[in-house]
Amino acid sequence: MASQELKHRTGDEPRTGDEPIVETDMDNKTNKARRSQKRTAMAKRGLRSLAIAVALPLSLTFASVYLFGSNTSYSSGKPFWFPPLWALHLTCVLSAFLMGLSAWLVWAEGGFHRNPNALALYVVQLSLALAWDPIVVLIGPGWVALAVCLAKVGALVACSQVFREVNPIAGDLVLACLAWAVFLSAVTLTLVYV
Repeated sequence: MASQELKHRTGDEPRTGDEPIVETDMDNKTNKARRSQKRTAMAKRGLRSLAIAVALPLSLTFASVYLFGSNTSYSSGKPFWFPPLWALHLTCVLSAFLMGLSAWLVWAEGGFHRNPNALALYVVQLSLALAWDPIVVLIGPGWVALAVCLAKVGALVACSQVFREVNPIAGDLVLACLAWAVFLSAVTLTLVYV
């Protein structure tokens, strides 16, 4: 019988090529525990990186809204279809959240390492999104604010294409932000002519 020739090998004994490897229940439990610990550690790192990826654009957007959020020229003489200023800022915060989430999805797939243009496009669109409030408040709604909105739309179109190559869900999240940027451009264009 072949089972009579099997022997349990300890870690100290050298293994010869003709001995079969026998796993005990203790070895299986140890391996499962190690795999579980590795998964838990990876999940914690993933949650930490997700929190940073979302918190950074959110905090910058909140700071921009807090510092430059009250604009008297926006509330005067606006058409009926304009959202209230609080809704406009809330949607900007939501857009920053979605972009942070999509950037994290791309980063988790290694997209920023494979395509450095993806990170550059993300930083450009974030900078343009943060620049809209200060420009509208300090300079006033005009052609500069409209140029910033249109540049943001262009950056989001490019982001959507690059992000979609890495992760289709990230590309779809960027499309939601693109729809908001187009609407914000329409609002800014109307403010230019009012």
